[in-house]
Amino acid sequence: MPDIEEIAEYIRLRDIVARLHAPDGCPWDREQTHASLRPYLLQEAYEVLHLLDEGDTEHMPEELGDLLCQILMHTQLAEGSGEWVMTDVLKSLADKLVRRHPHVFADVKLGTSAEVLEQWGKLKEKEKPRRTLDGVPQALPALTRAMKLSERAAAVGFDWPDAAGARAKVSEEIAEIDREMEGSDRAALEHEVGDLFFASVSLARKLGLDPEAALRAANRRFTERFEYIEDRLRERGKAPRDSNLEEMDALWDEAKRSRHAFVTEK
Repeated sequence: MPDIEEIAEYIRLRDIVARLHAPDGCPWDREQTHASLRPYLLQEAYEVLHLLDEGDTEHMPEELGDLLCQILMHTQLAEGSGEWVMTDVLKSLADKLVRRHPHVFADVKLGTSAEVLEQWGKLKEKEKPRRTLDGVPQALPALTRAMKLSERAAAVGFDWPDAAGARAKVSEEIAEIDREMEGSDRAALEHEVGDLFFASVSLARKLGLDPEAALRAANRRFTERFEYIEDRLRERGKAPRDSNLEEMDALWDEAKRSRHAFVTEK
């Protein structure tokens, strides 16, 4: 339960955001709209994800605070234009959490996470009847959106029985890329590369992996290893442009074996 200090700090924060948007407040804040704040909402969410990837819980209060600020700013804009107020946000969330957890707040008996997720989906569908893929935000990063679309389709039975089927689909898409590479139709090649990405996301899902997290980890490994290459070349009085693929490839293999470049998943 929140204590007096927590409530006081929340009220202080709400007052600060309201002051920033007041007629004599901050010119920048007063110019913002829901649309103009969109990139900042995404940025703050990704900064929280970065800390999670790094296992850095020490700095999470600051970054979560920045993310909360975006929610408060959107709410302040809505209150100013008479759209809705913070009470609507809080009540909507509280009501939904109670409604979607009858196994906690009512007499429904569930014993596993899988049963909880199945019930959540059924309750959500009952509340908002719609087509299976409706509601997956277009603004999501493409990799994350592919995962959400794949999950939605799988939830209604459009899925392989195991990971082997998804793996076969990846091979099928690679073969189609190979065929398109023999021609000059770049639109068709882009089409097949997109299908390969989507199939790879489905394979990750069937393996119980988060493709977004897997790719972020791969990005970190690539960065670490390429920086290793640059460091070793610098010791030789070179830059990458002064080297060649053979030398850099050898350093890449060395980097993979080096503790300096190996990224341990956290």
